Amino acid sequence: MESSLSNKILPKVVVVGRPNVGKSTLFNRFLKERRAITDPTPGVTRDPIEAHCIIGNREVILIDTGGFKLERDDEFDELVSQKSVEMISKADLILFLMDVMDVTPEDEAFIELLRPYEEKVLLVANKVDTVEKENEIWNLYSYGFTNVLGISAEHNRNIYELEDAINSQLEFVDIEGKALPDNPDIKITILGKPNAGKSTLANALTKSMNSLVSDIAGTTRDVVTGHFEYEDYKFQILDTAGIRRKKKVVEDVEYYSVNRAIKSIEDADVVYLLIDVEEGLTDQDKKIATQIMKHGKGVILVLNKWDIMKELGNDFNAVADRVRFLFPVLSFAPVLSISALKKRGFRELLKTTIDIFNELEKRIDTNVLNEALVEWQDFNAPPIVKGRTLKCRYLTQVSVAPLKFVLFVNREKDLPESYQRYILNQIRKEFGYKNVPITLEIKES
Repeated sequence: MESSLSNKILPKVVVVGRPNVGKSTLFNRFLKERRAITDPTPGVTRDPIEAHCIIGNREVILIDTGGFKLERDDEFDELVSQKSVEMISKADLILFLMDVMDVTPEDEAFIELLRPYEEKVLLVANKVDTVEKENEIWNLYSYGFTNVLGISAEHNRNIYELEDAINSQLEFVDIEGKALPDNPDIKITILGKPNAGKSTLANALTKSMNSLVSDIAGTTRDVVTGHFEYEDYKFQILDTAGIRRKKKVVEDVEYYSVNRAIKSIEDADVVYLLIDVEEGLTDQDKKIATQIMKHGKGVILVLNKWDIMKELGNDFNAVADRVRFLFPVLSFAPVLSISALKKRGFRELLKTTIDIFNELEKRIDTNVLNEALVEWQDFNAPPIVKGRTLKCRYLTQVSVAPLKFVLFVNREKDLPESYQRYILNQIRKEFGYKNVPITLEIKES
């Protein structure tokens, strides 16, 4: 839940624990929406997910974390565990989740890590689904935590009691931290195939390590949010999971990740379609582009890892022309080169983002549009079809972001697509809509 009071210091409530104890389920329960991906598979959550939330009568920043593992089989386990431990030190209140019926060595190892922060730990015994299981809660007091509460995140048992406990404990916390950013002026979503460099770019722009970065494709699963400022504009950036072809998406977790990535287009003002220049363009990139066009969002085709291509002597203009040829649906979209890893090309990227945002918000007065429409028809008259003259009577803008215009004509079905393109191109040329998608609807009058 977004708050209108976002420019004040808020306490951070961090949900931690080993994999599969219900952290994301509790996170979603507080938010009253399915923000974090939940699945029986252990280790689904990797990146910390942050959201403004009202718990009880108090506004907080709620943070879901990846599961802490004692035995770490791969790079992911190490990165996720490190990030979970890192979030503990930043928390004002720690919700330490344990399975009331299943205490493991990982739980006990995590408890030792929490000892220095004991005063701000609330031990939450999850999966207390029945009255009979409530007796098991007493066993957890042996670990020495003063505040212990049993809940069922899935079945909504004792959630109100947990909210009261959170509010009560936060009253005695000395809140420290930075003021939160205002509501962003510009929202950016980064889309692309796995391993194109989306998380590296998000971290570089926000000057943080919010998103886990790994050479293994598919590191990011949930949508990870970050904030930054540039030239008096406040930005929110959404780092998303890599989008693969449907045939290759075999796990439920990846299915939900991809769906969230596609849905994030709706929340964006401008989309960065990140293309790995080493791999080149694919049909999947084109399908992502179609989704962006469907929502009428601004888009920049971002050629990442250009530093490698430059060393090989590639000409940017030739590559950009090739990209435009393969993306006819995005013929208006700027093509830019960057190196997310080496932080190159960011100034041009952000300047172009601001230009696109301002174009999307531009509204043209109806009188001005219709004066221009008369001139356009005088210069290039509508064709005569079946012996009858076509007339464009009226042009009006009905929305910004997405940009939509409606042209009223005397015979809707007979107006050729070529003339519709002519009017659309004139709108772009006359009123400076050079880098954004525009919809022109034809109606009969």
